[in-house]
Amino acid sequence: MAEVRLHKVNIVTDSSSEVSDVTAREEPLEIRVEGRSVAVVMRTPGHDEELAAGFLVSEGVVQRPRDILEVSQCPSTNNEHGNIVDVLLGGNVVNWDSLTRHVFSASSCGLCGKTSIESVFQQFPSVKGEWQVSPKLIASLPDKLRAAQETFSKTGGLHASGLFDLNGNLVVLREDVGRHNALDKILGYTLQRGLLPLDRHILLVSGRVSFEIIQKALAGGIPLVAAISAPSSLAVDFAQGAGQTLIGFLRGETMNVYTHPQRLSTAP
Repeated sequence: MAEVRLHKVNIVTDSSSEVSDVTAREEPLEIRVEGRSVAVVMRTPGHDEELAAGFLVSEGVVQRPRDILEVSQCPSTNNEHGNIVDVLLGGNVVNWDSLTRHVFSASSCGLCGKTSIESVFQQFPSVKGEWQVSPKLIASLPDKLRAAQETFSKTGGLHASGLFDLNGNLVVLREDVGRHNALDKILGYTLQRGLLPLDRHILLVSGRVSFEIIQKALAGGIPLVAAISAPSSLAVDFAQGAGQTLIGFLRGETMNVYTHPQRLSTAP
C-alpha cells in the first residue's frame, strides 16, 4: 500500500503555478484483539500487522512470538478504507479494562488515558544493559537514519524510528505520521522475529522524545534512546527511573546526555 498521496498544489512566489506534490498518508486503523476493538490509531498505512503487534508489546499484553497466533487484516465492511486489524492471542490473559482505555489515539498521542507513571513500572522492569558505546558511534546514527528515510524524502511529513545494534548497524527503520506508531512498528517487527528484549540495541527517533516514546522503549527493553530534538521533562524523569540512557539534541558531534551517561565510553 502506497504511503503517499499525489495532490495538485499552487506554488506562490512572485507568480503562481500549479504543480504536483505528494503528502504522507494518514488514515485510521482499528486494532482488535480476538474480535474486540481496543484502539483506533491514526497512522500511515503500511506494516499494519507490526503496528498492532507492537502496540500489544507496549501494553504489556505480549512478549514472545508465541503469544500471538495470528494477525489478520480484516476486509472492508462499512468502513470506507477497511482499515481493521484483528489479533488472535496464544492463550494470554488480558486485562480488558486497561487495554480498552484507548478509544481513540491521534497521531500525536500514543498514551491517551494513561493515569500514572507507576502503572507503567508495574508492567516493565528497569533495563540492565551494562555495555558501553562511544559518542562517535552515537553521532554517526542520524546520517544513517536520514539516508534510509525514503518516504520522508518525498513528503517531509513523517517521523522515523531506527533501531541500531551496538556496532551502529541499522537493524530496522519505520516511518509514520505518528512517532509512537513508528516505534510500535519496530516493536512488532522485533517481536515477530524473536529479538525481544532489545537490551543490546540503540533507538534513534527523528524528532523530539516524549514520555510515551521512553515507555515504549522500556517495553522493548531498550537501554539507550537518542533523539535529534528535545526530550520532555517527563521523558527525562521516566528514563532516570527506568535505568535508560536518554540523549537529546543529537546534532553533528554534539549531544545532551540527560540520564545514565555511564553507557558512553567517554564523558559527553
